[in-house]
Amino acid sequence: MERIECLIEGYILDFEQARELGRVIAEKENDFATLVSWCDRDKGVHSPCCLKCELKGEPGWEVYGRNHEGRLRISVDSDRFVFIYS
Repeated sequence: MERIECLIEGYILDFEQARELGRVIAEKENDFATLVSWCDRDKGVHSPCCLKCELKGEPGWEVYGRNHEGRLRISVDSDRFVFIYS
């Protein structure tokens, strides 16, 4: 899986702004990119939300994203927000 790190300085993004940033990046090379899984560490929520376990030290939602055709992991502000796209 390709990994992209985005660090925004001088402005604090909210979840919707970070998700839009991720979408723009994901669709740059793939017009049909689909958000497979995500995490908002500020609110302590992730999707899919039914996966509350860890698998080999990784959060279940992240393993789910990778195993469901996730090709791109976009981290915003040092994993404050993470988006996995197909």
